[in-house]
Amino acid sequence: IQHGGINMAIVSSREDLKQYCLRRLGYPVVEINVDDEQLEDRLDDAIQYLTEYHFDGVEPQYLKHQVTQTDIDNGYLDMDQVDTRVVSVVRAFQFGGGQNNSGSLFSVRYQMALNDFYGLRNPVSIMNYDITKRHMAMLEDILTPEKHVRFNRVTNRLYLDMNWDEEINVGEYLMFEAYVAIDPETFKEFYKDHVLKRYATAKIKHQWGTNLSKFEGLQLPGGVQFNGREIASEAQQEIDKVEEEIQLKYELPPDFCVG
Repeated sequence: IQHGGINMAIVSSREDLKQYCLRRLGYPVVEINVDDEQLEDRLDDAIQYLTEYHFDGVEPQYLKHQVTQTDIDNGYLDMDQVDTRVVSVVRAFQFGGGQNNSGSLFSVRYQMALNDFYGLRNPVSIMNYDITKRHMAMLEDILTPEKHVRFNRVTNRLYLDMNWDEEINVGEYLMFEAYVAIDPETFKEFYKDHVLKRYATAKIKHQWGTNLSKFEGLQLPGGVQFNGREIASEAQQEIDKVEEEIQLKYELPPDFCVG
């Protein structure tokens, strides 16, 4: 694209990002001694880091899952069966006919509606209605509290602190508030992020310096020597700087991602 007489490259794919990083390092004027597989690995590292620490690397979503007998027997959910992109789970909601479910005969919500505790059959003010709703929500939180969730990305198992045999039935639905990783292949804007471009470039530069350091001291014709250690050292400083910037400016508060 021509912009003010200058060719402006658009980064909209993984390959575009790779070529952009190489050009920032001097290619094709300078030969970048990094294998294509190493380039792919360093891009994976950069994307994974942004997914874990950059607020634009994840997005909140509500996911649903229909309970099976296997889930009840295990006492946990295999999140691979729900969504493989889940990074953390914040909370869980239950929908169905379990003994303590909010839709059952003994729930606070059902009993209040049955007995018309709202007083909606009589002329009442919105203030009384609001107070009653808040009181009902408090009672429901006490009598039928939300299930505590425990999730680990290594095992990819979601544990709900409840008696699975008594509190949930096969066929009921569980809904989760979770953070899922952005898929760059679906949302191409991810590749345009300036932090990702800087971080990926620094990671590739570090790989380049590491490769050249294997030939440290080898003298080429004309007295030229490889200086891989210096390149790797500069790259590490750039990596540290970008990571600090991400953690200070772009990382979500830890409490938002506890699951």
